[in-house]
Amino acid sequence: MLLLNNIITDKGSKYSVSGKACCSANEAKAFVNELKRTKKFAKATHNTWGLICNDGAIKADDGEAGAGMVILRMLERENIQNHVVVVTRWFGGKHLGGDRFRHVQTAVRKYLEEAKL
Repeated sequence: MLLLNNIITDKGSKYSVSGKACCSANEAKAFVNELKRTKKFAKATHNTWGLICNDGAIKADDGEAGAGMVILRMLERENIQNHVVVVTRWFGGKHLGGDRFRHVQTAVRKYLEEAKL
């Protein structure tokens, strides 16, 4: 598992990104639940994720509409399979509009670089 904390801050919102090798939707959900066992991640506003595996392309927006699809597109573009990527956001009180998608992309890009995928 790789976890990169507080990599982006904008208008009070903070982002982290994490992930690991994963082969199914159930494994991905278990990983997100594992993250949420940590108080910090349990209090996050959104834990969005994407995974491409034998089950197909799977995503979860967790209330951040469209964020899971952004993650999936990036995984598809890089041809990364069997690896779940989770972007976590703590809402800072001000809406970010379209910048939230840019931040998700930046977080995923940073994760892929650090994980050497």
